[in-house]
Amino acid sequence: MQSRPANREPFFHSVHIVWDEVGDPDTFPYSIPAIKKMGRMNLHPAVTFIIGENGSGKSTLLEAMAVRLNFDESGGDANANFEVRPLDGGLHDAIRIQSSLYRRPGDRFFLRAETVFNYASHIDREAIEDRKFIQRYGYKSLHARSHGEMFLAIVQNRMKAESFFIMDEPEAALSPTRQIATLKEIDWLVRTGCQFVIATHSPILMAYPDSIIYELSGDGIRQVEYEETEHYTLTRSFLEHPKAFLKRLLE
Repeated sequence: MQSRPANREPFFHSVHIVWDEVGDPDTFPYSIPAIKKMGRMNLHPAVTFIIGENGSGKSTLLEAMAVRLNFDESGGDANANFEVRPLDGGLHDAIRIQSSLYRRPGDRFFLRAETVFNYASHIDREAIEDRKFIQRYGYKSLHARSHGEMFLAIVQNRMKAESFFIMDEPEAALSPTRQIATLKEIDWLVRTGCQFVIATHSPILMAYPDSIIYELSGDGIRQVEYEETEHYTLTRSFLEHPKAFLKRLLE
């Protein structure tokens, strides 16, 4: 198996906000504490995880990055034509993403668990005119699969080497077993030259070794180690002593 390149040039190096282009920093989404205090985020050449509580700004930041890179905020292929203005509050206008001078991704894709059903419908419509759209996803309609199977089929069939991918909370569609299968697919893609940015709550996914983790909170955005994350410590505490944990919680 091909090894993971330790010092590979990433397609995209970093993300930051140009504050001079922000009209009112006290309005959404700039009022979100993590966004308000955001500095430069360096991206890992393999996998960058973005974590945090609900409402911390993970999806808002991810959507702004995606739109800045010409994705539709609902996901799918790059270079979509927006029929309406994206709903990230204009953050994409102020975001800057530093790209490599030497490497360009062969493909790009934005995968969102909550909108994958809409994307599957898009593929079915395209397949009426061109069967290659079905061939890309395992030779049958994505709607002929469960939500989790649909998601994994996209990862296994649509994603290819030397490409860039954004994923928003993929675990929402996946059982623990499917999360592990997805982790294996991510590793294979990393070994073939891919780069990922993933927002997640899953302690299974964020355990991937060739990565960095950024935590969004009221204190801003900081890089953390896997064992420092609440996702890890809380899950470990529960699994090691579930009865005692529940007794304390429910008394």
